[in-house]
Amino acid sequence: MTTYLFKKIKLSRKISFFDEDTYTPRILFLGFLAFFFSLQSYASYILIPMDEVSQKDHLKAYGLTYWVLGEQQKVQWLLNYRGGSFLLSDTENTQKECKIRGVSFEILSDAKAANILKEISSPSQNMEAVVLEKAPKIAVYSPKTNQPWDDAVTMVLTYAEIPYKTVYDEEVLSDQLILYDWLHLHHEDFTGQYGKFYANYRATPWYIREKENSEKRAAKLGYTKVSQEKLAVAKTIRDYVIGGGFIFAMCSATDSFDIALAAEGVDICEPMFDGDASEPNYQSKIDYNRTFAFKDFKLERNPKVYEFSSIDMTTKRRIRKETDYFSLMDYSAKWDPIPTMLCQNHTTLVKGFMGQTTSYDRKLIKSRVLVMGENKTNGEARYIHGIQGKGFFTFYGGHDPEDYQHRVGDPKTELELHPNSPGYRLILNNVLFPAAKKKKQKT
Repeated sequence: MTTYLFKKIKLSRKISFFDEDTYTPRILFLGFLAFFFSLQSYASYILIPMDEVSQKDHLKAYGLTYWVLGEQQKVQWLLNYRGGSFLLSDTENTQKECKIRGVSFEILSDAKAANILKEISSPSQNMEAVVLEKAPKIAVYSPKTNQPWDDAVTMVLTYAEIPYKTVYDEEVLSDQLILYDWLHLHHEDFTGQYGKFYANYRATPWYIREKENSEKRAAKLGYTKVSQEKLAVAKTIRDYVIGGGFIFAMCSATDSFDIALAAEGVDICEPMFDGDASEPNYQSKIDYNRTFAFKDFKLERNPKVYEFSSIDMTTKRRIRKETDYFSLMDYSAKWDPIPTMLCQNHTTLVKGFMGQTTSYDRKLIKSRVLVMGENKTNGEARYIHGIQGKGFFTFYGGHDPEDYQHRVGDPKTELELHPNSPGYRLILNNVLFPAAKKKKQKT
């Protein structure tokens, strides 16, 4: 094509290519064309850096990556490379989307991208490139009525512009979970004890309203007690995971889920929750074999105590806010890509934060469950992951990574003020995890 253009110029103007008066502009024209065509092969990739210095909005970077997957383009997640960066094909629309969302990006040549991938593939480097293939379908298990508190996952999904659907008991019990790749469990109480809010909030309008709504919903779905209906929901979610689904839960949705499974067929609710007395000596009838993550825990029998069991460390921990941090574990990216994905961050030290279930007593975690974030000094785990059947679960202690002690009625966190939150990044790692290309685990 270039030769054709030059011939047209020569024939139309009847001059030699090297005529003195046209030499300079022709050289400039030739240089421009050479630059133009080389540019097409030169700028072939976009790097979304995720290190602490280069990325101005880590949270929206995940949303940008999700958007690219939704455009039917594959993404390479560069584990442990500059904080877990993303490598994308360079397109005009992607560059435009980065600018609109305020996501920092770099243009890479083929050669530069190849060198990065070569570095990552070296056996001497604890790095790996994982292919993300499709945008996972996201569901959030949450009441459809307004809650007096917010939820960190729905906030960060909204901020990152990652679409999701809200489901609750009706959808779960009608087998709609099969439509989704990833399910977040809102701060739910699966034991039927209404969050153990009885002591402080039993006379408040919102507590009375939520209790009435829960009882009506249970009856509509064919159950005589809310605890029975919530158990059915927990078992359906369990089966979803065993069949290959992935759940992510925070705060009370983590331990109350396991407690409900372990207490199947045992009445652990006091009269103010379900209208009749709890079963005598119910602690001895708890079956820990049914749980995902926890073992040997003792249930809190007092209905006026804002606690479910000995799993939670909230009342046991002795840490000042100023020194409350937990560290992320370091895994082999090539041999353990799953926990490595879930721990990608621009720091290994993450600020702690409270919740009804703040953290987990390490002694009560099953040996097959990975502790990915911990406070060794206090003997507590904050961030854990495991396999159940063909699926996966991640439990994350605490309520809101950027609100140290969120209380009922407190205003929501404005994530515009925390675009580089390490604690929120852990949530979004889990959101992208189902997009990863499945391959056989190394043994």
